[in-house]
Amino acid sequence: MREVEEMTLREYLLRMHAYRLKRIDENRNIHLQAWLNFLATSTKEKGSKQVPVYPKFEDFFDYEKELKEVEGVKKNPRNLRLANLAASVNG
Repeated sequence: MREVEEMTLREYLLRMHAYRLKRIDENRNIHLQAWLNFLATSTKEKGSKQVPVYPKFEDFFDYEKELKEVEGVKKNPRNLRLANLAASVNG
C-alpha cells in the first residue's frame, strides 16, 4: 500500500495505461482461442458426408515446424552478429 501512496501522478497514469494495454492483449488472446476452437471443429463436405477439415492435430498445428522455425532464427548469422553487438554495447 505504501508504494501506491508514494506513486507520482505520472507513474500512476503510466501504470494504468500499461494495465489497459495488458487487458486488450488478454481479450485478444480470448478471442483468438475462440477462433481457433472454431477452426479446429470446422468440417467440410466430402461426398455426402461431413468430415473434419483437420483430421489430426498435426494438420492444425505443426509443432515440429514451429520449433524448427524458431531454431532457425537463432542460427541465422546476421541475428547472431546483432545479438553479440547488442551484448557488447549493453555490457
